[in-house]
Amino acid sequence: MNRKLNRMIWSGWETIAKRAGKAYVAGPEVDDAMCTCRRLSTLGFGATVCFWNIKSDPPKRIVDAYTSALAVLDNEKLDCYLSIKLPPLNYDVALLNEVLGQARHKNILVHFDSLEPETVDRTFSMIAQTVRSYPHLGCTLPGRWARSIADADSVVDLGLHVRVVKGQWPDHRHQAMNPEESYLAVIDRLAGRARSVAVATHDAKLARNALNRLRQAGTPCSLELLYGLPMKQPLKVAAELGMPVRVYVPFGHGSPPYSLTQVRHNPRVFWWVLRDVIIGGSLLHLRKYSKITLPPIKKALGTSSISRA
Repeated sequence: MNRKLNRMIWSGWETIAKRAGKAYVAGPEVDDAMCTCRRLSTLGFGATVCFWNIKSDPPKRIVDAYTSALAVLDNEKLDCYLSIKLPPLNYDVALLNEVLGQARHKNILVHFDSLEPETVDRTFSMIAQTVRSYPHLGCTLPGRWARSIADADSVVDLGLHVRVVKGQWPDHRHQAMNPEESYLAVIDRLAGRARSVAVATHDAKLARNALNRLRQAGTPCSLELLYGLPMKQPLKVAAELGMPVRVYVPFGHGSPPYSLTQVRHNPRVFWWVLRDVIIGGSLLHLRKYSKITLPPIKKALGTSSISRA
């Protein structure tokens, strides 16, 4: 009976979550993402664009989405860079070079997103090979992984831009750590050493702490938020600290950043799901933040824009 009930609950949750996931993508096509990035620009936000694929998408389809986004950015004056995922490309060097070839036209930053812990070694290996021919790269470090401290040293050695996230996937090989403490441990490892750091969290208290540590160390930094998640409190922090803000804008297929387990541990997630079903990814919820004064991201990060570094 319990198994049957669990299957029913999970099936219902997947249906609702799939619909709610539409709140986290600008739309199915690259034009949807670029339209969103333009509107974000008018509100004072930088942007990160990424194609969210599904398992049935062939690698070539994913690469075409990446290169199409880069082609648009070639002709736009948007403060925007591209995030990509290597595992869906089967770590194919030729396909990666196709993406980088398009990025070279205007030296657009190409950032490598993190996925499961098992993908990290191959991803870093490809980054180390690629950075020799195209230095305008970045990568993501999850705070919840024990290995991210050592990976932070690799990021510094390779001269990469870095985004620090709490991390969606746990590393089951290591004992669970306090997420806030481990996040800040990675920040401290990067402070005063990294090329630039994007603090990617909607936790206002954590964001303030991390940004302050980076600023005190003289490290170029910014706040990065996920399109669709509540932004009011972290944006207030950014405004108070005079920090620039970038919004991660996916296009393609929706995938909400929460699970049924999170609902059990954090009841607020349930209300986020209901909200996401209702708003369906509209930018209307961002307009109320347009009165918050934010510094231009290029100015705050110095003379070299992160997207045209």
